[in-house]
Amino acid sequence: MATPAFDDIADTFEFLDDWEDRYRHLIDLGRAMPPLDEALRVPATKVTGCASQVWIVPRWEIGADGVARLQFMGESDAMIVRGLIALLNALYAGLTPSEALAVDTMIELERLGLNTHLSAQRSNGLRAMVDRLRTFCAEA
Repeated sequence: MATPAFDDIADTFEFLDDWEDRYRHLIDLGRAMPPLDEALRVPATKVTGCASQVWIVPRWEIGADGVARLQFMGESDAMIVRGLIALLNALYAGLTPSEALAVDTMIELERLGLNTHLSAQRSNGLRAMVDRLRTFCAEA
């Protein structure tokens, strides 16, 4: 189950023919994210297991319907990783805890072909970011 925002990204990836263009698009997605405030770049928000510096700050936003929905901010010192954070944001933002836990993230990301085009270090870092988000959702 993917969000419409993630489906839009998947459609764009399908339209782009070569991986140079896809990486460029991924980097553009990361650039479009607002920067994470320096005060939030602390050990408690840092994601371990990433080769790059990565911070994820998840939170629950209660909507007018009284339902908690996942929102998060993130930052990395690597542009491709910032793009991966943007992808995860598109995949998870606005989901309830149970909806977020039901997402098969790796299957969804395979739609983009990332499983064969990310280095082992980037793949490990991506899994660490997903684990951080899933743990946050499971604790809700």
